[in-house]
Amino acid sequence: MNSGFMIVCDGSNGAGKSTVIKAIYDYLQSQGREVVLTREPGGTPIGEKIRDVLLSPDTPEMCDTTELMLFAAARAQHVHEKILPSVKNGKVVLSDRFDSATMSFQHHARGLPLSLIENLNNLALNGFQADMTIILDLDPRVGLERVSMRGDGLDRLEMQDLEFLDKARHGYLAQAFNDPEHFSVVDASQSLEQVIEDTLSIVKKLLERTNVYMLRSEY
Repeated sequence: MNSGFMIVCDGSNGAGKSTVIKAIYDYLQSQGREVVLTREPGGTPIGEKIRDVLLSPDTPEMCDTTELMLFAAARAQHVHEKILPSVKNGKVVLSDRFDSATMSFQHHARGLPLSLIENLNNLALNGFQADMTIILDLDPRVGLERVSMRGDGLDRLEMQDLEFLDKARHGYLAQAFNDPEHFSVVDASQSLEQVIEDTLSIVKKLLERTNVYMLRSEY
């Protein structure tokens, strides 16, 4: 059986995440891997209900602690119900956002204590860690322009001011700097074709590493 693992695609809105995730999905399938597409918040029936509350512009009164705990609750269900069973069965989980987003938005942007977020994340993850988080890095000003050009409405977090979004961006970059084994950064201001090429290069290296590990474990 192939070794299961998890890839996360995260970063700025408007950076092309949806298109990049599709390219990763198609490549992994071409390599004979069974891929489970998912997202955060969400990924499960319970998680999707929490997502509706978290991202709705109709809940501006939500306090920062409530926001953090709802993200953690959705993640705990996600890991328990979908992620761990899929990885254990040799599948590749490909997620639009994961715990890196909580560190960026709730710690770096909201200013909630690092220890609180680490404790809640650890509880939700139950010892699990994504194998690779690919950060699509883009100035949030450019990202919001792209989102507006598409005519998409903004969710509650996207409607925060630019100072908030700048802090979140730097939070992603700080995580990547501190953990280069599990994070890679792609410059999303490049052409979409180049962004996809850079991203697939990261995925190919991860796939090679995972296959080597699998072969070694058989001996």
